Amino acid sequence: MTGCRACGDSDLRRVLDLGRMPAADDFPLADAPVRPDEAAHPLAMDLCATCGLAQLAEDDTRTAEPRGVEPRALRDQAAAAVARVRSDGWLRGATVREFGSPHGGSWLPHLAEHGYTALEQEADVVLDCFGIMHEPDQRGAFALRAKATAPDGVLLLQFHSLHAIVRQGQWNALRHGHFAYYSLTTLVRLLHQAGMSAATAWEFELYGGTVLIAAVHGACEPDAAVRRILATEAGLTDPAVVGGLQSAATAHATSLRRRLEAEIADGCSVYAYGAASRAVALFELARIDRGLVHAVADASPAKQGRRMPGTDVPIISPAQLVRSAPDRVLLTLPDLLPELETRFPELSGHWMSAEYAPPNEGTDR
Repeated sequence: MTGCRACGDSDLRRVLDLGRMPAADDFPLADAPVRPDEAAHPLAMDLCATCGLAQLAEDDTRTAEPRGVEPRALRDQAAAAVARVRSDGWLRGATVREFGSPHGGSWLPHLAEHGYTALEQEADVVLDCFGIMHEPDQRGAFALRAKATAPDGVLLLQFHSLHAIVRQGQWNALRHGHFAYYSLTTLVRLLHQAGMSAATAWEFELYGGTVLIAAVHGACEPDAAVRRILATEAGLTDPAVVGGLQSAATAHATSLRRRLEAEIADGCSVYAYGAASRAVALFELARIDRGLVHAVADASPAKQGRRMPGTDVPIISPAQLVRSAPDRVLLTLPDLLPELETRFPELSGHWMSAEYAPPNEGTDR
């Protein structure tokens, strides 16, 4: 890539460089030896000085992640989002088109409950929930979604907030296949480039902070919700601010390894839950192997019997995890905790978070 994925400008600033990492979506079979070249893929984030888009610098991976099981947190999120949009009067017309995410999940059933007909052409409501970030050509992706939205229609687009990523030190949100990370400040610019405007916005706690916007064609005065979020993002397009993710990555990997070493030294058996793509870089940077984490449980049958990329840590089923009666279970995705506590009461009190707590975010994780 020679320019910004959205505006084409060449003034890109490197804000996070994780060096060479395993492909985030390549889970080898559990009995396959760890190859020296598995951790061979550059993984870095650039920030455009012109439009402010944080973006994947390059991606030389070509694998496809085994399909995961959609967690309850995402299903609940979809239902809550549609309910809020509808109550605020933003469900327009009678037709809907969805640009899906490769990770699965759909809002179409919720729209069908309100009488909407799904189309693969121009529609009154256009949905994109965490899908557009997977598009290498960001300018083209926004133009396509604008074209799909009827003249009086609405584009509903949800994204993991760059503000939350930076504030909470979520450096491992960066992964292969995720080409863009949005602040609302930048999203407003990208929508304007596509002939649309952000009219209103809703915030949710998923992933530590997500934003859902309603965009319409033409110029439109943003409401108080949009203005408030923009105010909280002041300074977020500064490379020095986003560059704080670099120190967060080092601190997170170091502290996690020390915590795991302390658990092992105390004679505890440690497993993990969630063979998520965002855990790949964490395991690599913290140098986690079977000496620290015996296995990772995951609900996806497609991942069971495989191993974490770049490590010898196998992926097992949740039933195997429960039978192992671990002393500690490292949870790689905190949004899963309420669902897991309900499904596996046997593991109550054994969970430990893999999340990083920046100094200004508290130390109770």
